[in-house]
Amino acid sequence: MTSTLNSLKPNTGSRKKKLRKGRGIAAGQGASCGFGMRGQKSRSGRPTRPGFEGGQMPLYRRVPKLKHFEIINQKKFSVINLEKLNKFNDDEVVNLDSLVKKGLLFKPKFPLKILGNGNIKVKLKVEAHSFTKSAKEKIEAAGGSCNVVN
Repeated sequence: MTSTLNSLKPNTGSRKKKLRKGRGIAAGQGASCGFGMRGQKSRSGRPTRPGFEGGQMPLYRRVPKLKHFEIINQKKFSVINLEKLNKFNDDEVVNLDSLVKKGLLFKPKFPLKILGNGNIKVKLKVEAHSFTKSAKEKIEAAGGSCNVVN
């Protein structure tokens, strides 16, 4: 038998009748509707707001706030400005060891980075792990050389 639009029906058992709660004892979920006898969770309306922990300081307030994301595997450097390199003589080699001997660096724990603050008047051979752009330009303008060490 072919079905027409006026005789369409869902398949048997595919649509269940909605359970009507709180409609008397014989209805199955009468009176308290399965919420138990008393207490905060049996009252009308949503029992508590999301994240509420019964008065204990909730997790979202215990955890420190995200202000700035830390850089993962950040490179740390022992830094020195160009103006301090004027204490060296012409054609001297500047590296971590020579800076410690001159007293310009104490405890060189990290690789050396030369910053471009100030001017340089001395011609030097600088050996460092990193240079800023301005520092490299100023050293080479003074007649010196920049050597990147691994």
